[in-house]
Amino acid sequence: MPELPEVETIVRRMRPEIVGTTISGVDLRWERTLATPNWVTFHKNILGQKVDAVNRRAKYIVIQLSADTLIIHLRMSGDILFRPVDAPVEKHDRLLLNLDDKKTLAFNDMRKFGRVWLTPTPNDVLGKLGPEPLDAAFTADDLFKRISAHKRQIKPLLLDQHVIAGLGNIYTDEALHLAGLHPLTKSDTIKRSQAEILWRSIRQVLNEGIQRNGTSIDWIYRGGQYQDYLHVYGRTDEPCFHCGTPIQKIVVGQRGTHFCPKCQKV
Repeated sequence: MPELPEVETIVRRMRPEIVGTTISGVDLRWERTLATPNWVTFHKNILGQKVDAVNRRAKYIVIQLSADTLIIHLRMSGDILFRPVDAPVEKHDRLLLNLDDKKTLAFNDMRKFGRVWLTPTPNDVLGKLGPEPLDAAFTADDLFKRISAHKRQIKPLLLDQHVIAGLGNIYTDEALHLAGLHPLTKSDTIKRSQAEILWRSIRQVLNEGIQRNGTSIDWIYRGGQYQDYLHVYGRTDEPCFHCGTPIQKIVVGQRGTHFCPKCQKV
């Protein structure tokens, strides 16, 4: 699943392609792609709307239109592609938006898990998300208060989008390794000083991921380079770059989790 750096990369790529254009046509190829509203209302409401801005909230693509907000969650295999308006429809295209400058925005999603919302009230979709980890307003104190308020293993807690928004499996593993915290550490046992190190680590790996256009580890997301700089994720049995101990993989909260048993002790 594309995580915060991958979605941010996609959003930055989208802006020059779509901002300022007007939606002149729409083709729904998979009905369940629409979370809300229904197809008839979606088709009626979106036509003629101008694209004013494209932003990211957590792992969501947020497209501000002249009257509504179009929200896209890529889930496991979604991607945004741009093609000439007369290009052939591809097998896994789920939603096509024709733009007035003769381009088509294609929401392509092999596994069909991705979802799209068109709403005048985006908080209905985004309102319960936690803070953005890269926002200036999100401090180490904020992180400490949020994790110390729970008695949960730190790995699944960081993946909880209500606690902190945008972190996924790859960058959580990398941040915990950089911070020297075992993924099974109980969140309420983490000290204030450790929380500050974790806060800095989260921001560092996310910023590095964005700078390198995200992580490409399989066919789902393409174009990133951060996979060449991963310290633990996907490196099972390979030596830790810091101490030489083989990286281990365990399952935490049903997610494959990579860590160094020497650098990250419980």
